[in-house]
Formats: sequence, C-alpha cells, structure tokens
Amino acid sequence: MIYLSADEISFPDPELLDSESGLMAIGGDLSPERLLFAYQLGLFPWFNEGEEILWWCPDPRFVLFPSEVKVSKSMRKILNSAQFVFTQNKCFEEVMRQCQSVYRKDQEGTWISEELIRSFSILHKFGYAKSFEVWQDEDLVGGFYGIQIGRVFCGESMFSKVSNASKAGFLNFALNDPNIELIDCQVHSDHLESLGAKMISKHEFLKILKQNNES
Repeated sequence: MIYLSADEISFPDPELLDSESGLMAIGGDLSPERLLFAYQLGLFPWFNEGEEILWWCPDPRFVLFPSEVKVSKSMRKILNSAQFVFTQNKCFEEVMRQCQSVYRKDQEGTWISEELIRSFSILHKFGYAKSFEVWQDEDLVGGFYGIQIGRVFCGESMFSKVSNASKAGFLNFALNDPNIELIDCQVHSDHLESLGAKMISKHEFLKILKQNNES
C-alpha cells in the first residue's frame, strides 16, 4: 500500500497499480490542489469520519453514459410537469451540507467533513466543482454535487427530502447537458443502475477521462 505525504502532492498511477479492492493510496490531505489532481487522475477520496484519507480507483468503475439514460413513464411525467424547478450552482455549499446531514439507510456518519466542504467550495469558485439543485415551492428538496473534469462529471453525493427529488434532478442534468460525455458514479448503487448506469473496466474509464480532460 502506498502512503502519501502531506508535504507533496503526488499519487500512484492508477493505470499501473492493481488493487482488488480499488484502494490506491492512504494519507495526504484534502487540499483543493490535491483533490483536483486526484480527480484528473481518476481517483477519489472515500473514508469514514476519524479514519485516514483513503483514495480509490475501483475496477470495474460504475458510470453512466448520458445517451444510455433510462427514464420510466412515471419519471417522464414528473420531468414534464411543474412539480420541481431545477437550478445549477445556486447554493453549492448548502447542497454539500444537505448531503452531509441527510440520513441514509445503513450508513453511519459521513465522509463529508468541514475540510472537504472548504476545499470543494474553493474548487467551486474556480469552476471545477458544481452543484445541481431541486426546488419545490421555493424550498430546496434535493440536489447533488461533483467535479467536472473536461467532459466527464464525477458525481460525489446527492440528497433528497421528498420522493423523486434527487432522481428528477439527476435525470434533468443527464438529459440536458450537451457538454458531458460521461458521468462517473464511482461505485454501484441500485438507484443509479435503474437509470442506466453500468460497470466498465478501470482501463476504459481512465481512457475516456484522459480523452475528455480539457483542463
């Protein structure tokens, strides 16, 4: 296992490092510079509160190609109604804090620390980190955030306070953003699989990421 120094921003090449679990490195820090470099390489941080920082690049990788999005009849009806209003980058930090605090079944604690919120907020100011909000009667009822690397959007976390809010927001984004070639969902979830997400090899994911990295 490779341990990172907090004094130097570096990572192992995920193309050259095989790991059955997908864990690539431990340690370092959560500075904006390191986070951006990690996502450009295809890595992301994921760890429990109080643990060392863990950096991952799973094989296979769970992704969604916008051209393969599946929309059920019931969701199509919701999207075509005025039930929700969708915005982008209207309240980035609030979306992160909602993702931090909203209860998730079978999950204790959160990996979204105050340090991570500060660093992502800085990346948001520079146009890398983005939020997508879902509103109902002027209340924030759902949303998600992530980092965009060229034409690849790396989704981080989502929340929903009313039924179908986050799903509607995600579909609205996937169906209507012409600048996205691939949405990185990182690890499997039944929810995103139902919307068309699938597994591809790490090699294929890193190839697409490199081809679409315009930064």
